[in-house]
Amino acid sequence: MSADEITVVHLMRHGEVENPSGILYGRLPGYHLSELGRKMADRVAEHLAGRDITHVVASPLERAQETATPVAQAHGVELGSDARLIEAGNVFQGKTFGVGDGALRKPANWRHLTNPFRPSWGEPYIDQVVRMTKALDAAAAAARGHEAVLVSHQLPIWTVRSYVERRRLWHDPRRRQCSLASLTSFTYRGDRIVSVGYSEPARDLVPEHLLPRR
Repeated sequence: MSADEITVVHLMRHGEVENPSGILYGRLPGYHLSELGRKMADRVAEHLAGRDITHVVASPLERAQETATPVAQAHGVELGSDARLIEAGNVFQGKTFGVGDGALRKPANWRHLTNPFRPSWGEPYIDQVVRMTKALDAAAAAARGHEAVLVSHQLPIWTVRSYVERRRLWHDPRRRQCSLASLTSFTYRGDRIVSVGYSEPARDLVPEHLLPRR
């Protein structure tokens, strides 16, 4: 890659998922986009229609593949899969776990909540940084001089962005700037990231309670 060549890699979060039971689905298979989620995916594909996108890859989970499909189709490129873009591992996967559901009062869960800095309940932040950075760099190499779209999940996207922007990795999940179907865009000059941008092409479709706190 030329030292001055500009490449943009857009990290896109998947759209809304059909999950009426409120399960923390994590890496579980079988969770697909809702009707609203499909509208979000279409909206972002329309937003990116005029961009020079030559490479589209997604996490192997259904919701990510389904989000990426309209983008790949709009640009006539084959949709790829990269396991490095997968959701972060979490010991509470398959359970309901949220504010007000009583999960924090169950002694069996306490041992998983001892270290918010690693974190103790799931995949270490630094491991997410390593795999996501490799996925970003691979996409930048594949799309050199053009643009790429990678569809992933909120926590890995926010974690690698925090690393690139030199923020601490542990954080308040309610303040992640990574809403459904958002784009976190990394601009490379040569093989070095020189800037990070953020946009929400489908913001008007995102339920108010799911938007990040300001």
